[in-house]
Amino acid sequence: MANVRLFGITKQFEDNSVIKGVDLDIADGEFVVLVGPSGCGKSTLLRIIAGLEEVSSGTVEIGDSVCNDVAPSQRGIAMVFQSYALYPHMTVAENMGFALKLAKLPREEIAERVARAAEILQITHLLARRPKALSGGQRQRVAIGRAIVRKPQVFLFDEPLSNLDAALRGQTRIELARLHRDLGATMIYVTHDQVEAMTLGQKIVVLNGGRIEQAGTPLDLYEHPANRFVAGFLGSPRMNFLPGMLAGEEGREVLVRLPNGAAARVAAEVGRAPPGARVALGVRPEHLRVARADELHGAVGAAGAIPADVALVEYLGDATIVYAQVAGVDEMVAIKCRADEACPQRGERVALAFDAARGHLFDEEGVAFARPPAE
Repeated sequence: MANVRLFGITKQFEDNSVIKGVDLDIADGEFVVLVGPSGCGKSTLLRIIAGLEEVSSGTVEIGDSVCNDVAPSQRGIAMVFQSYALYPHMTVAENMGFALKLAKLPREEIAERVARAAEILQITHLLARRPKALSGGQRQRVAIGRAIVRKPQVFLFDEPLSNLDAALRGQTRIELARLHRDLGATMIYVTHDQVEAMTLGQKIVVLNGGRIEQAGTPLDLYEHPANRFVAGFLGSPRMNFLPGMLAGEEGREVLVRLPNGAAARVAAEVGRAPPGARVALGVRPEHLRVARADELHGAVGAAGAIPADVALVEYLGDATIVYAQVAGVDEMVAIKCRADEACPQRGERVALAFDAARGHLFDEEGVAFARPPAE
């Protein structure tokens, strides 16, 4: 296995700049997920690592060796694409061993590698079948097995689960996590699905417009987003954002005045930001709640609440999503309730509250204010 390092990577297609100076260090054996909206450059970055795209500038290192001018077949990588790309006239075993056959490996070694990969992926009973006799999930496992038999230094996955239905995606995520545990391999995985990113990645790299917005563990990015883009991208429903202005500081908390006159207390360090500065208050749906009687006056998070009118209720089985309109806020606010909680109903007027430590503050540029260290 090997580490992967990217230094100052840029990619230009004529007058279109797709990658704009990416630096990234991936440790040996790490599972890294590149995530972001369509067009953010994540697949292009993966193809650059694979050698399928040339860099406009910068350096690609795999295993401490510069690979800019190394052919894809010589980089020690194996790539699994969104489409399975299996040969329909070949059996599963023949599909998995085809690259090894082209490399003129002994027949016995090919058979041994294919058998081992099939055992890892639990598809030994499928080796004699052809692709048309396989389900979508089975075909994807064959494509992964074709990568495993090559014994690469780095596995690259380009949205490999997007063609599967929801149930198969969930099952295949489990299998990929187990595969990483068993092989201890370096894996780089591209997806636009934040659930895949949060459940698979040891490190998540959030891309936007060809740049890295933030990189870190799933929990770190979820709990401590560096900016409004990351905060809004991770989480379903997305984080609520309410416009406001700074109204002062009290100890380790900041008072934020909302457009409807309500006040909110947020644990944040705003530095030199003056009272009256415009900010965005972020609160995740699962951290909002219907206020208690003792919170109906004063500031939210200490002794207060935000008035809102319930517009829509979605029942999801394990949870209920309540959408409410807050005066002065363009987008509806989402509240996520547990299935065993009593939730407000459509047309009901409620007051919403949250704990000060659960709030996030962002300046006018979208950059997050620091949160005070835990006591």
